[in-house]
Amino acid sequence: MSLDIYNKNVILIQKLQEGNEEIWKGLVNKYSDRLFTYALSLSFDHSIASDIVQQVFISFYEFRYKLNPKYSIESFLYKSTYNKFITEYHKNKSLTRLHEQYYYILEQNLNNNSDKDLSKSIDLMNSLIRDLPEKTKKIFCLKKINGLTNKEIAKHNKISLKTVEAHVSKAFKLLREKVKELK
Repeated sequence: MSLDIYNKNVILIQKLQEGNEEIWKGLVNKYSDRLFTYALSLSFDHSIASDIVQQVFISFYEFRYKLNPKYSIESFLYKSTYNKFITEYHKNKSLTRLHEQYYYILEQNLNNNSDKDLSKSIDLMNSLIRDLPEKTKKIFCLKKINGLTNKEIAKHNKISLKTVEAHVSKAFKLLREKVKELK
């Protein structure tokens, strides 16, 4: 980093640490599109990329007091975006396995039945979903029937993202157990 860039970096960080929101807004405006493009190249999902960038900037502002002027703000933001992607990837990896199991169970039931029994299988699955605990059923239906993301469900219901994930996991577990009982 050249001396001129280093000095600008030091001044920006000092102003951020003093609580200058205009500097923060300027950095958001300058880097948000670039970071979004980077996050999108990692995740291939607009919603996830947008969430990652938003979380990076929130964390950047919250932890501005710990910023080291020796390091470039741009490098810090890109590294933070990458780290947040990795965190999200590992978190979603376990949910993906649960989704795959759900679809596998549905496919097994559909393949094991004739066309006449298809309607019965669908009715059975709907019945099993109706029997889920009320809050779990509501969240599961918002996810699987309405196609909402976990973040949208959390915002809509004013609950945490972890709570949404817990209910979706619980629904998959209960459905899997009920299907095993029926065999």
